[in-house]
Amino acid sequence: MSPLRIAVIGAGIIGRTHIDALSHTPDLQLAAIVDPSDEARALAARHGVPIHADHHALLEGEQPDGVIVATPNATHAPIGLACIARGVPVLIEKPIAETVEAAQALTGAAERAGVPLLVGHHRRHNPILRMARDVIERGDLGALVSATILYTFLKPDTYFDVAWRREEEGGGPILINLIHEIDTLRFLCGDIDSLQALRSNQTRGFTVEDTVAVALRMRSGALATISMSDAVAAPWSWDMTTGESPQFARQTVPTHFFSGTAGSLTVPTLELWRYEGGRGWLDPFTRTALPLKPGNPYALQLRHFARVIRGEEAPLVGGADATQTLRATLAVREAADTGRPVALSD
Repeated sequence: MSPLRIAVIGAGIIGRTHIDALSHTPDLQLAAIVDPSDEARALAARHGVPIHADHHALLEGEQPDGVIVATPNATHAPIGLACIARGVPVLIEKPIAETVEAAQALTGAAERAGVPLLVGHHRRHNPILRMARDVIERGDLGALVSATILYTFLKPDTYFDVAWRREEEGGGPILINLIHEIDTLRFLCGDIDSLQALRSNQTRGFTVEDTVAVALRMRSGALATISMSDAVAAPWSWDMTTGESPQFARQTVPTHFFSGTAGSLTVPTLELWRYEGGRGWLDPFTRTALPLKPGNPYALQLRHFARVIRGEEAPLVGGADATQTLRATLAVREAADTGRPVALSD
């Protein structure tokens, strides 16, 4: 079977992550890079692939087997629509689009054209989350009662040298970072019924927020909280504890806590806590470290994308699913700005 030729549009941090994963994934090869920067031209030269200034030049000049869109949020929908119009399967980085309306238009176009659309909520491919989901669905925790998520870390000052990360609404951690936690919560605990939120830009003083607190009611009746800040000296974040991104200093601490009537689970440490006899605060717990075979979620996502392109699997995260995550994430912003709860039930 010939390798699938995959083009990457956008050669920023996440685009380079995909390019690196492509270079180490059998049966896939990098077909081209789309990015107008000098750095992207040098990157394309190192990989020996064509470089295009924009996606129009790519689609007019060649027909890759698939495209990965790793560009700023506002461009996801128009680039995705252009790929779908050419019949090219597309993996779009999260968020699927900048607005729910754009996400729905993109999803509808893909469905009408019969072109595969996969959205890059890569954590769902991580064996850690797959095992946590199995534990919860198997009933090892009993009925889920509460979930607590911490996403607290420190972005360096140089991160904000790019003006849109300081000044534009989508540049804050709600759409860039919190969307991961919303999707994680939906993947493990089901859909969200309603939420309330607060956000603050007090620490850095930028236009965008740096700290967010969210309280959520799941459709199952469970309650959840998410505490997030990108302006604190703290180790409790997915990126620093899972090894997904080797450039981060690794910390061995839990960041996600799921509690039910029969037990509790910590993630990513995957420790299962259950009573061994009596049930009450005076009784001892057993702590079981769950065995795990680790895997690179970006590589696993690419292999899944290949099977989606070949028609062997349906997208793990399709357009409609990703739109629900986007809708809930944008509701955090709405709830914080209005001071009112936002209902998400259909």
